[in-house]
Amino acid sequence: MRDMAGVPEGEQCYVTAARALGPKIQERAAEFERDRRLPQDLARAMALAGLHKIASPSYAGGSECHPLTQMTVIETISRSDGSAGWNLMIGVEVQGFGAAAFPPDIAHRYFGAPECIIAGALNPVGRAEPVSGGLRVSGQWPMASGCQNADYFWGQCLVMDGDRPARRDNGAPVLREVLIPMNEMEVLGNWYANGLRGSGSHDVRATGITVPEERITSVTERVPFASSTLFRFPTYSRLAYNKAAVATGIARAAIDHFKHLASEKKPRSSKSLLRERGDAQRAIADAETLLRSGRAFMFEAVSQMWDMIAAGEPAGPEPRALVLLSCINAVQNACRAVDGLYAAAGASAVYADSPLGRCYRDIHIVPQHITVSPQWTEAAGRMLLGLQSEAMML
Repeated sequence: MRDMAGVPEGEQCYVTAARALGPKIQERAAEFERDRRLPQDLARAMALAGLHKIASPSYAGGSECHPLTQMTVIETISRSDGSAGWNLMIGVEVQGFGAAAFPPDIAHRYFGAPECIIAGALNPVGRAEPVSGGLRVSGQWPMASGCQNADYFWGQCLVMDGDRPARRDNGAPVLREVLIPMNEMEVLGNWYANGLRGSGSHDVRATGITVPEERITSVTERVPFASSTLFRFPTYSRLAYNKAAVATGIARAAIDHFKHLASEKKPRSSKSLLRERGDAQRAIADAETLLRSGRAFMFEAVSQMWDMIAAGEPAGPEPRALVLLSCINAVQNACRAVDGLYAAAGASAVYADSPLGRCYRDIHIVPQHITVSPQWTEAAGRMLLGLQSEAMML
């Protein structure tokens, strides 16, 4: 896989930085799984390398990278370890969307430090009571990946009017996002998962925290303060392509691990190495075909949408549908690739310390995320046929 394919020349330094961190991440993967989080030093190393800011506005110290750069960086880290890639992906998204939602001076104040890490969740499970100068916030947000390494948590809340949700003139609920220092939040330590165990995706809780106006945003009611091509890219398309990059990175790692295993393992009752068996040969051939074809479709669809937006054209229904389908397909193909390798590896892959087994566990968490769920396939097909779709992702 050509790691730099499609990455603008001026942004290739971020891929190089991700590659350089790879060996350090790989050698500590078992530690991530055991501790159910990334160690602080590795999380900060990714941030100091500029990786957390690749989707952030320039006024907050970000590099506003092309989507292909973002995907390649996340894919590269995910190839070293799926949990590390997932943490980076969430950090990139939350910091990128969060910084763009604040005025430049405020964003620079909170997000500008090179080592800054932000955790977050844009699901309105918090409750916010208006008070003088801000909001008093309580709530529990699930799956706050990377929360133990973050400086702030950016979470969405339902604004209350007494004991009922406040309503806008059109009847929609009033939603606000609040930026809270992590040292004011409680981390519940409840991330016990089948895969991506090292991602530290614990629930976090706020109890009666007063958040001042300058740390409150309203992404559902106003356009981002940043206005470059990246911030005109459809929100749900951005959320989909980076999730898919985690899956393609994990699948590439699985191919690496299978090749290593196949060159050393002699299956029971066999005098030949695993790589001499037809089922192993078919598995590696199918895995490469699935991964590369899914990745190529995704990179093509995302690039075409980027070029369209950069030229001042709106991202219409068909481009949105194609980006979503390509991301869903990339994830599904990556899962099928790993499934085939896992089956061909035999009993060697079932142990907890098997790198291929870890890839198998990790990759099946990715399609559970709503942004790349196959449930949206029919809705995308409707749009390709010129029909209306009310699907959230489109």
